[in-house]
Amino acid sequence: MSEKKMTSSRKHHLKSLVLSIAKGLMEKEAAQLIVDRENYMAQNCPPLSMPSSTAELQELCKKLHHQIDTVDEERYDLQSKVGKGDKEIEDLKIKVVDLIGKFKKPALKKVRMSADQMLGALLGSKHKVSLDLRANLKQVKKEVKEEVSDVGDWRKNVEDKAGMGGRKKMFEGEA
Repeated sequence: MSEKKMTSSRKHHLKSLVLSIAKGLMEKEAAQLIVDRENYMAQNCPPLSMPSSTAELQELCKKLHHQIDTVDEERYDLQSKVGKGDKEIEDLKIKVVDLIGKFKKPALKKVRMSADQMLGALLGSKHKVSLDLRANLKQVKKEVKEEVSDVGDWRKNVEDKAGMGGRKKMFEGEA
């Protein structure tokens, strides 16, 4: 089948027709919205009549306060319901993305840098960094233990060190 191209004048004419129909529908929808709003207000908010005495005024205030409470409760319920729905939608979107599994990982470029250059790039050019780790270490002198050189008879002072990890003598002296 051969497809004929639509002329630009025909496209323009069809586009103007679609736009005019859409404009009419939007005007009807706006008028319907106004009528619906007026009907709702007439049902739920009767016209306010100002009472003449203070008792009637107090009664009117109590009635209005009760209506405000009920409307506030309904608003809170709807708000929590919408929040719960939004959270559920987000969870489902995350599940869909997980199921599809099309995560595009960017291709990483190989960068050859020395450790000094890397630290300089991370910390900025203000800080001079060097990796001479041995320069900041303390000098420690090795001590030779005297016990190693003084090897004596192991039987020496056995009774002094016997029992309770060498504390037996300390308790016997007190008694």
